Amino acid sequence: MIVIAGLGNPTDKYRGTRHNVGFDAIDKIAELNNISVETYKHKALCGKGVIAGEKVMLMKPMTFMNNSGEALRETVDFYKCNPEDELIVIYDDINLDVGKLRIRAKGSAGGHNGIKSIIAHLGTEKFKRIRIGVGEKPAGYDLADYVLGHFDKEQKVQIEKAAEDVADAVSIIIEKDINAAMNKYN
Repeated sequence: MIVIAGLGNPTDKYRGTRHNVGFDAIDKIAELNNISVETYKHKALCGKGVIAGEKVMLMKPMTFMNNSGEALRETVDFYKCNPEDELIVIYDDINLDVGKLRIRAKGSAGGHNGIKSIIAHLGTEKFKRIRIGVGEKPAGYDLADYVLGHFDKEQKVQIEKAAEDVADAVSIIIEKDINAAMNKYN
């Protein structure tokens, strides 16, 4: 089983914020693949289905961003997944322009607290990740206020397109490999 986790914060307070683009991408993947992500399990909202002929578990950790690793650790242990081969994590990146994707097979946390938590709980940096650009923090803004802020109308359109691109990238990763997805989107 391939675990596909989108990072974000639970509750309506955070819906549509920059930090929740991982949740938005999971919602789009679920919609396009007729997967219901409504079962609470492993400290996450989860849904099982099939993408590109492979069994998948879509998940949105409900542990809040900075503790995302707790939910992923439980899930990886329960399904006996190898993170390097069977985990894809989707999350926001302030170092990329709004809607731009960056796909990697492994890497550091790059200052992202959700990824720091996952690396700490899994004990490895070797897992696939898809970063979605949310734009650079304007000078003088507090980082937390920026990532917990909302997109303007034009940016919302770009983020909706990015979620569709993420769904396509996930299918490519599963059907072919991560290099094919990187070649198309990086």
